[in-house]
Amino acid sequence: MKRTSARLAVLASALVGLLSPLLLQPAQAAVPVYVALGDSYASGTGTRTYLSDGTTCQRSTRAYPSLIAAARGYDLNFRACSGARIGDVTSTQLSALTTATTYVTISVGGNDAGFADVLTECALTGWASNCNGKINTAQTYINTTLPSALSTLYAGIRSRAPYAKVVVVGYPRIFNGEDCNALTWFSPDEEARLNQTADLINSRTASAAAAAGFSFANPTSAFVGHAVCDDQEYLNGLSYPVSESYHPNVLGHSNGYTPVVSSTVGGAFAVTAKVRAAAAASARSQAALQRQYAAADRRITPESFVAPDLTSPEVRRAARKAGIDLDAFIARSQRR
Repeated sequence: MKRTSARLAVLASALVGLLSPLLLQPAQAAVPVYVALGDSYASGTGTRTYLSDGTTCQRSTRAYPSLIAAARGYDLNFRACSGARIGDVTSTQLSALTTATTYVTISVGGNDAGFADVLTECALTGWASNCNGKINTAQTYINTTLPSALSTLYAGIRSRAPYAKVVVVGYPRIFNGEDCNALTWFSPDEEARLNQTADLINSRTASAAAAAGFSFANPTSAFVGHAVCDDQEYLNGLSYPVSESYHPNVLGHSNGYTPVVSSTVGGAFAVTAKVRAAAAASARSQAALQRQYAAADRRITPESFVAPDLTSPEVRRAARKAGIDLDAFIARSQRR
């Protein structure tokens, strides 16, 4: 009996010796799961290169979600889609969230406030537009309706991703007080009010985010000095195709949004050639992933700025009412 006990003790000691190095090894951490939700400012509209995912969402590997995921090695599900409103995020994007989701970014509200329509109206010359009326309507919505809609959306995000770090992302100011584009007529006062509207939606969004326990990433400061018509633009002015207009360009995502958003998603970093290459290399796999949602995504209608048309019946009527010689006005405009 004593001999058997001794043998068992020796065997146990040997097993402990073999297993101890394994037990002392740190557990392999799971790859963080990052889900990017929202609208065109998150999808990458304005960067001119998009995933071939069978949709009009205009998702880009040059957009900040792709850059952050590439730099940090995150497992990205890139659900943001051009044209998305709050209801679209709820119906087509929240299904990507699970209890395993580590990070969530969400940018939405601008389309709900009709910002593309506001820009379209304000781009017309003053005698042909009701810019202030459109801005007033948008601001009323932002003040009275948007906060509760966001609160409901944020509750849905938290219920589906209870352990995730959630970052709500705001909008930049688009203008710098001048209009250098030949075929738009934003006045300095209109540009100031449009920038104020961006500030207002950020303020209401930040408050709703704080109430939900989420972080808020405000890009305003990062875009100062880089508005439309600045020497180094982070935002497109009137562009071709027109859907690119008044959205962050490649620099807007790499130098504007990415440092701000990444500071709350794993730590800030500089976008290098290596990061851009890694993001670009994810295009095929990300497109394949997003195709499974394509049927739902195709129900989202892109919201796009419409370039001024001085030949439309509405503008002709406005010109007659204002006593404007429209042909002469158009000729002068072409010489700007």
